[in-house]
Amino acid sequence: MPVNRAFIGREYPASSSYEVGREHIRRFAEAIGDLSPAYLDPAAAQALGHPDVIAPPTFLTVLNFRFATEGPVADPELGLDYSLVVHGEQSFELHRPVRAGDVLTSVQTVTDIKDAGRNELIQTTTEITAADGERVATARSTIVSRGTAAPKES
Repeated sequence: MPVNRAFIGREYPASSSYEVGREHIRRFAEAIGDLSPAYLDPAAAQALGHPDVIAPPTFLTVLNFRFATEGPVADPELGLDYSLVVHGEQSFELHRPVRAGDVLTSVQTVTDIKDAGRNELIQTTTEITAADGERVATARSTIVSRGTAAPKES
């Protein structure tokens, strides 16, 4: 059964903020095997002009996991069968580096739902801002709902 196209444009603000800590950044950097000094050493980050350690560009995936039960995928009205979902694509447009001490808020928006053969592509955009309102990043994601596109008329 196709997902609900009326969801295009629907917004999902995160229920709380996410405070980025040095330890969060260190663990993420170690997990991805990128031990850049800018991610681990405040002095090295400061030598590069940052106020504290910065996070690897893909660090913001943690927001997907932290707020997974609050977005469109978890909304029963969307009509998505999660057992049919695969991750299609993810991108991050960083407006500035994520830094230790940032308090981030995010709003996820369903930007498009379209057919791709027998599948449906659900595209979302998440705007991530710091506590002072500064734009930090724009994250875009596509998930694939396998085999749920409406049958084509012949």
